[in-house]
Amino acid sequence: SIYEMFGNECCLSTGEVIKVIGFKINKLLASICENNEVSRFSTKVELPLNFPGLYKVVADKTPYVSIEEITRKVSIGPTRFGHPCFYSPEDIKLSNLTIKHGEQITFNSVEEVNGMMAVNCGVVRNNQSHSFTLPLSQEGKFYECEDDQIYTLKEIAEWKIPKCRNRIVKLSNTLHTWDSSNPLPENFDGCLILTPVYEVQAVMKFRKDIVHILSDLDVEVKDITDCYDISSFLQPLSLEDVFERTSKEFPMVAEIMEGPSGSQKPYNLWHTGKEIVIYKKYQATRVLASEIRSDSPKRHFLIPLSYKGKFKRRPREFPTAYDLEIARSEKEQLHVVATKAFDSPHKELFSVSVGDQFLVQQCQTSEVLYEGRKKVIDVLACEQILSDTYKKVLLPMYMEGGFVEVIHDKKQYQLSEICKEFRLPFNVKVSVRDLSVEADVLAAVPGLQFEEEITDSYLLISSGSNPVESWEVPVYRLNMSVHLLSKDVQTVVPPATKTIVEEISEEQYYMVRRYENQTLHPPPRPPKKP
Repeated sequence: SIYEMFGNECCLSTGEVIKVIGFKINKLLASICENNEVSRFSTKVELPLNFPGLYKVVADKTPYVSIEEITRKVSIGPTRFGHPCFYSPEDIKLSNLTIKHGEQITFNSVEEVNGMMAVNCGVVRNNQSHSFTLPLSQEGKFYECEDDQIYTLKEIAEWKIPKCRNRIVKLSNTLHTWDSSNPLPENFDGCLILTPVYEVQAVMKFRKDIVHILSDLDVEVKDITDCYDISSFLQPLSLEDVFERTSKEFPMVAEIMEGPSGSQKPYNLWHTGKEIVIYKKYQATRVLASEIRSDSPKRHFLIPLSYKGKFKRRPREFPTAYDLEIARSEKEQLHVVATKAFDSPHKELFSVSVGDQFLVQQCQTSEVLYEGRKKVIDVLACEQILSDTYKKVLLPMYMEGGFVEVIHDKKQYQLSEICKEFRLPFNVKVSVRDLSVEADVLAAVPGLQFEEEITDSYLLISSGSNPVESWEVPVYRLNMSVHLLSKDVQTVVPPATKTIVEEISEEQYYMVRRYENQTLHPPPRPPKKP
């Protein structure tokens, strides 16, 4: 049988032995959904997995009838996506715990317990987590819980579509302006029913790459698993699979089976068949930065602290007095100019005109007359800068105006200095580019906002032959498959470590921010009325 793979004709000969290593969703067929059914006006459209947008998963109303069915059809794994939640309409009595009806049960992993397969589960009560196991033989009705997270289509395809079921999703954020090539209607913000189209991932005896076979290929096969030595086949591993290995197993030598895409060094050097050394796995810090511009789409970057360029400060903008309070620091006094007028409803508080300049002092309370009664509210104490003096004024925290920072600091900063000395978010522009790289992508950006520090998972990888440098490689944003070689690493000490400024897509930007600690973000703004 001859078929086409990535534009090349491939041949499956009679008698050829293939080892199936997985099933993967190749694309999605989407229909517009109304009342959990396909709209009678809808036609199916084809969506690639990289189709832009963020989506919420609608809980499946069809129950599962056993824990075994859940483990067979739902993805449960070590990553943050692999912990689905279910509830039972009936109480579940265990030896040391009773799971109440309607209580959210998180499925964490599947493993053998006392010679029997079971699921490690957890429930949260009064902010305390309680762990327990449910055997695969446990029967009953189990319903999906509502999921308030947002996902890309690729994440939904990999983790959130149960086998033999469709998935309803609701568009949460389109991220991109609509154009005529978009298969969905303009301004569409409803629900879609997604039907997966699968491909078979396989390895062949005399090939070192992974073969992708469409599931509708017209070819007859016979299962010979029980009578064939499958150890003679290569075992492909994703970077996530490698990262799950214990630290004791590193360093290791591997050969690339599917190389990453991209023209950026080192990815352009890592092609199929290339031998690499993976030295270790670890967590590393990056600064999440976005381009400063009024229109969209903005560019987003993950910048390593080892970046060798220098930055000068750029003015920050603040929409309310409350934002001024968050931004002020003990290190230097915050100097701002008003860009929008504000008339105070209270005579005790100051009315702002465009062009007024202030030095921000501190948050305090003040008594105001509100609807004939005295009320204590939070205010921001400032000094208004006049031509020859300063005037103490009070601004209401809820004041909706506009302020722009006045920068007096002309110093050039390293990235690590900014993270140490200032509170993020922080606005900058590159004043001296990083001369250690051929092309500094940040140098061409007119302005950047450093938003927050994040921690992410990396592997340290070098070329297998005569390595002169090793690279920090992101585990969750680089598609690359390898197979391990039974070779000794020539030197366990990695060569000089190189890092890159990683430009990420808007979807990846939302994913990175989604999992950051919520305590990093300020509390909600105060109400507009006292």
